[in-house]
Amino acid sequence: MNTHKCPNMEEYKTLLKKHSLKATPQRLAVHEAMMSLGHACADMVTESIKEKGTAKVTLASVYNILTHMAMLGIYHYRLSANNKMYFDVNTFKHIHFYDKDNHTFRDVIDDELVQLIESHLSRKRVRGYKIDGFDIQLIGRPSRKKYSV
Repeated sequence: MNTHKCPNMEEYKTLLKKHSLKATPQRLAVHEAMMSLGHACADMVTESIKEKGTAKVTLASVYNILTHMAMLGIYHYRLSANNKMYFDVNTFKHIHFYDKDNHTFRDVIDDELVQLIESHLSRKRVRGYKIDGFDIQLIGRPSRKKYSV
């Protein structure tokens, strides 16, 4: 699997099987929506599935699937400033940019920075703890000019 891509549908089915889960139409529809959305809350995923008509779902079932996938490590999750849970289909190491005006997340792919941070943290000690990883989120809002992150 490419280190900068989310699991494709076949890889997702393999992950489900690994966790003794069936590839139900609802789970497949949720993953299909997540592949196109990247970062999304249950509302967004439900709306996407209903627009495509790929499976019959409720908001509650979508939220449960997203949460279950996050608990298994297949997705990650983030809490936005507007108190909504957003799920991230990309579980590789990366940085997030949070748009606090629009409550959206974008990935910032900077392997050099991630490697620099990992290297630095490997030499640091936090008394009583072992550092397992890190989570960096940049926070901003749109400027007058359009820039891509």
